[in-house]
Amino acid sequence: MTTYIFKRIFWAIVTLVVILFVLFLLLEFLPGSPFNDERLSVDQIAILREHYGLNKPFFEKAAIFFVNALKGDFGISYSIIKNQPVAGLVWSELGVSMRIGLQTMVIGSFLGMILGIIGVIAHNTWKDNAATIVSVIGVSVPSYVFALLLSYFVGYRLGWTDISYSIDKPYSSSILPTIALSMFVIAQVARFLRSELIEVLNSEYIQLARAKGVRSKQIIFKHGLRNALISVITIAGPLLVNLMTGSLVIEKVYGIPGIGSLLVNAIQVKDYNVIVMIAFVYSALYIAMNLIVDILYGVINPKIRVAKGGSS
Repeated sequence: MTTYIFKRIFWAIVTLVVILFVLFLLLEFLPGSPFNDERLSVDQIAILREHYGLNKPFFEKAAIFFVNALKGDFGISYSIIKNQPVAGLVWSELGVSMRIGLQTMVIGSFLGMILGIIGVIAHNTWKDNAATIVSVIGVSVPSYVFALLLSYFVGYRLGWTDISYSIDKPYSSSILPTIALSMFVIAQVARFLRSELIEVLNSEYIQLARAKGVRSKQIIFKHGLRNALISVITIAGPLLVNLMTGSLVIEKVYGIPGIGSLLVNAIQVKDYNVIVMIAFVYSALYIAMNLIVDILYGVINPKIRVAKGGSS
């Protein structure tokens, strides 16, 4: 297991270095500039490029970029908040998105697993049909529709919670966006868990356990659930990264100062340093989540670890 983990960490680091190199190339060769302002003369633009070190030779800029990036320094913002360090700007916005994303994933996964298990225990009954309908609705209806419905009925008509996000009340004001985002998670987890559990429960070793008189609930929770969770973990990793890196539509609906809104603003004003850091953070989170998923595979099912040559 130790060898397997170190191999995965090594390739994760290599991948991040490659991504950094690609991001630098994009930063260097993308058309346009944050200084493409009609009010600026050619001489003023040249002074700005010299001030920010943009006129240095290619390899010198590459060396500076890599050294600073490894320290978490991606330069300063040229447009959104001038001369503000990008790292501070991104981390402050990312913190809000990550918190709401984690809330969504925990609630959505928990409720989705309950729905999936109900669908298996009460297979081909009205309870199973109801759970399936909820899953279909969660997958089919966009999250912003849930957001608007919740804002109107729960926030406005009933007045149970805040309609818009407030920095002063970060948890109570994030209830509605969390619920709106969690509907898709609930549906995905429920669908995958239900289908995998049904397949696992029809396997030969489960049939043997039934023949020996093992109770159905014990079979589901002790034997079936452990194997079925592998498919849930597979979708949970990318889902969590997408949630933690912000949902632009939900952030707009509830006025959340998250990373999604920051990325769109940076693209609009060509603030490339902000774009590059957000892209790198997204890539790092995605790679880290895939690494965690791979490790969890080995924990849940040791056969996967051995098959990949990761036994210690």
